[in-house]
Amino acid sequence: MTRVIVRQATYDYDRLKPAVFEILDAAGGAGIIPGSRVLIKPNFLSPAKPDDAVITHPLVIRAAAEYALARGGRVRVGDSQALGSFERILKSGGAREALAGLAVECAEFAASRKVDIGEPFGRIDLAADALDADAVINLPKLKTHGMMQLTLGVKNLFGCVVGLRKTEWHMRVGVNHDLFARLLVQICRAVNPSVTLLDGILAMEGEGPGKSGRPRRLGVLVGSADTVAVDRMAAALVGMDPEALPTNRAAREMGMAGDEIELDGTLPEVYDYQIPGVRTSGRLASLLRDRLVRKPAADDKTCTLCGECRDYCPAKAITEEGGRLRFDYGACIRCFCCLEVCPHGALRIRESLPARIARSFIEKNP
Repeated sequence: MTRVIVRQATYDYDRLKPAVFEILDAAGGAGIIPGSRVLIKPNFLSPAKPDDAVITHPLVIRAAAEYALARGGRVRVGDSQALGSFERILKSGGAREALAGLAVECAEFAASRKVDIGEPFGRIDLAADALDADAVINLPKLKTHGMMQLTLGVKNLFGCVVGLRKTEWHMRVGVNHDLFARLLVQICRAVNPSVTLLDGILAMEGEGPGKSGRPRRLGVLVGSADTVAVDRMAAALVGMDPEALPTNRAAREMGMAGDEIELDGTLPEVYDYQIPGVRTSGRLASLLRDRLVRKPAADDKTCTLCGECRDYCPAKAITEEGGRLRFDYGACIRCFCCLEVCPHGALRIRESLPARIARSFIEKNP
């Protein structure tokens, strides 16, 4: 039986801190003993304000840090961001201010070490800070994701792949979303976080996980020593069949999602949560992939041609032409990294009318 703890919460720190402490205690205290090296791994996707719901809220990070310090841990906060400098994320996101006065080191992941995560990927480079920690406190943000539908606890640990190696993996795995999901689960297994605590107080729906998404207040924290169990409960929270989430399916296939979940707390009722994408299978799948797939597109009124999406695109499928962005959809691998890193929220997912009709048919005729 796997225990998942759910608590209603706000960012009022006098109430947030005891809620975080209660969840971490109930999840086994992250195995922290005096002298333990504790890594706190938030979602630091890119520079953003807390109200944007792009990154883990700074007060959730502070509460987790205070918890680890209270148990005698030596605490470091780290991640490998997709866009912008690590210091800028700390400042704009409020973590630098929130952690002021605490004996906490904040450092971007730099060094990597090869570790065998299993077939078919073999030995890959992961952040040494994550591999060397005695305890990893995984602090994902509840957000939607153009490629993986939701980015939760398992997906958050993709940040342990340092720097541009993330774009390399997007390119190597390509459009095979199930294979990418397996990669994420195997990274999660290698990092083996002691506890995962999901920040769903201010979540994101729509075309996440970057600034194209829409903040939505859910007022909930979800935690467990089992990352996959957190993800299964979070999917159910927003009205999604947990088995429909690619990482959950991959985890089940790998034997990592077999335990029955014991829910400690009550899930709030969430209606009409907007999640991008749909899993396609059966008679129209190849047609959808080849001709009717969802595509990234730019809002010319909002786009400033800053070049961040072009520079980050793993497939090099974005160029500028005639003062506008041009997408080579033949080369595009539909990872939607461009939506993640756009600092202006100028990119959207475009779906043609035939694609919407075909998707509706598949949903009604699985």
